[in-house]
Amino acid sequence: MRITVTGSIATDHLMSFPGRFRDLLLPDQLDHVSLSFLTDGLEIRQGGVAANIATGLARLGLRPVLVGAAGQDFAEYAARLEGAGVDTGSVLISENLHTARFLCTTDADHNQVAACYAGAMTEARKISLAAVARRVGVPDLVVVAPNDPAAMLRHTAECRVLGIPFVADPSQQLARLDREETRRLVVGARHLFTNAAEAALLLQRTGWTRDEVLSRVGAWVTTHGADGAELARRDEPTEHVPAVRTPDAVDPTGVGDALRSGFLAAVARGLPLTTALRLGCAMATLVLESAGTQDYRIEPTDLLSRLLDAYGPGEAAALEPMLAELPRLPEYTG
Repeated sequence: MRITVTGSIATDHLMSFPGRFRDLLLPDQLDHVSLSFLTDGLEIRQGGVAANIATGLARLGLRPVLVGAAGQDFAEYAARLEGAGVDTGSVLISENLHTARFLCTTDADHNQVAACYAGAMTEARKISLAAVARRVGVPDLVVVAPNDPAAMLRHTAECRVLGIPFVADPSQQLARLDREETRRLVVGARHLFTNAAEAALLLQRTGWTRDEVLSRVGAWVTTHGADGAELARRDEPTEHVPAVRTPDAVDPTGVGDALRSGFLAAVARGLPLTTALRLGCAMATLVLESAGTQDYRIEPTDLLSRLLDAYGPGEAAALEPMLAELPRLPEYTG
């Protein structure tokens, strides 16, 4: 399966706060919040939702096409992505703007405060999926991940015109979308991804009930952090997939992107959706144990052992042939 991943490409500035954000918030002053605190460290890493998902897909043996906009400072990042197996030939390079910046602080409870400078991402609306298809062939699936909102709407519309199945992953951009825009991003999606908070916001934005959303998509995956994820489909019982536990959690940034890459890589190989979501949860744990969204290593035997411990021999056996074929890629060292 050929997968094109559209969305943000960014440089991540990741900081840690040893306390808890909740201790800094006064209940009677939430209408005028002004916080300042000292962080313990700064990690500067390469990220962005689309680049994170594409990296995960490449490490799981696919050759995804990355579609997004970046700045003149993207050359080194592009070389690393290409070395990992990601096709970056359809990335638009801005003449004037820097690659997007993501600034995130994580507290002791793994709660996060984050902001994003869009930069070159605002030019992603100029990218035509038809042009991408002429360059590399028509994809079997397009992921519409968080991006410039106009770009997300354009890519979704193009998928419908070109007859290409697509994944809807509006995530943090739900805050920027109105009712009609949100509906346009969701209707007809083969897969819809949200976390629990985004799921509630999506219902509010669309004005639809949960059942009405499910009548318009193929499957809806909702992540619940340490409580795992759920898979919902129309007229079928909702399935809950527990998280793959770890005592070595480091940073939750990028965990959802890794889950998506694991899920989609398994789907690309024709595996059942529940099995795919279990691989996604295992991938999420690898990122949770890493500082940085792409700074993890996949060891097939280790990943298989995690799947066996979490889900039993049946699921491990279902994924073993796929994991046995994984390329041996070097660990990224910064």
